[in-house]
Amino acid sequence: MMILAIQYLLLLALLLLAVPVLVLLSQVMAARYAKTLPSPAAERRPRIAVLVPAHNEAAGITEVVRGIREQLQPGDRLLVVADNCSDATAVLARGAGAEVTERFHDSLRGKGYALDHGIRHLAQQPPEVLIIVDADCLLGKGALERIARACEFSGRPVQALYLMHAPENTGPMRRIAEFAWVVKNHVRALGFQKMGLPCQLMGTGMAFTWAQISQAELATGHIVEDMKLGVDLAEAGQAPLFCPEAMVYSFFPTSDSGAQTQRTRWEHGHLSVLMTYVPRLLGGAFKAGSSALAGLALDLCVPPLALLVALSVAAWGVSAAGYLLFSWAWPLALASVLLLSIVVSVLLAWSGFARQVLSLGELFSAFAYVARKLPLYFKFVFNRQVEWVRSKRDSE
Repeated sequence: MMILAIQYLLLLALLLLAVPVLVLLSQVMAARYAKTLPSPAAERRPRIAVLVPAHNEAAGITEVVRGIREQLQPGDRLLVVADNCSDATAVLARGAGAEVTERFHDSLRGKGYALDHGIRHLAQQPPEVLIIVDADCLLGKGALERIARACEFSGRPVQALYLMHAPENTGPMRRIAEFAWVVKNHVRALGFQKMGLPCQLMGTGMAFTWAQISQAELATGHIVEDMKLGVDLAEAGQAPLFCPEAMVYSFFPTSDSGAQTQRTRWEHGHLSVLMTYVPRLLGGAFKAGSSALAGLALDLCVPPLALLVALSVAAWGVSAAGYLLFSWAWPLALASVLLLSIVVSVLLAWSGFARQVLSLGELFSAFAYVARKLPLYFKFVFNRQVEWVRSKRDSE
């Protein structure tokens, strides 16, 4: 009876693992093969304000401000919130042509507080559409206009395609990280967009109507305030839309400490949101009969790619041991299907969207990348990061 109970528990665990695996596979298949859906756009370009939260960004703020100003029109505003800065961020942003407000607080630190400060500053002359761009991000051509028109037309938050690039002459581990980013922010979001489902907010390149953003709860130290904001808006009936025609981009830090801080914040935050909000969203979807809430819950239930690969490999290993010791055929069959689904998803995503990012040989070396990230996931269990921590820049 004990052995039978263990077999049933293993099958239950495999069925739970099947949910994110199959969601990922469906997103990749849709991104590759489903019909392209152009993002809706209003005929009139709304009056916009671009809000840039910045903490000690003197090394790059001038280039960011100049890039944003090139896409502005008369009547638009560009506000930089120099948040707890100890460098020349405010001076350089003003010199580049931005409106600047400075904020200082000893304990209330984090991007959410900077955003709240900026919203209250803009409330004196509110725009029609507010766009948030991080202080280390650059814009693709016409990005602001595309997401502003899509937001004006739909009345919903709009997320641009946000990519992170590996710096030149870096090792394969950074390029594998870039590939994982492509899968998460491009392939998966595009797949759901083609299926008519919402996306997660990604922290930058986000457009909101003034009514949406002015009523949002922003003044928190949440580790991934963008994911939380997306969930809050979806529950209010305003799930975010993905606009792949607009792009913002940035670069991974070259320093190991900067990359590790960035990775820990993103992935611990994602796992925290998964555990906290997925059950709530599923309950709300069931009560309201909302496909948008269900879609967002399913999207959030997919953990970081490295963790999903590690879990699938571990599940197959346990199932194989069960087959050798107790002749458990069903767990091994199911685990094999899940592992094959992961392999197919990764290969289809790479061949369709990331051939220029890394070679096939480098892709097969990703097991070393997965192994290097295991301590990060153990840290989530035993010493979880719960506060927002800014990533160290290469200039620091």
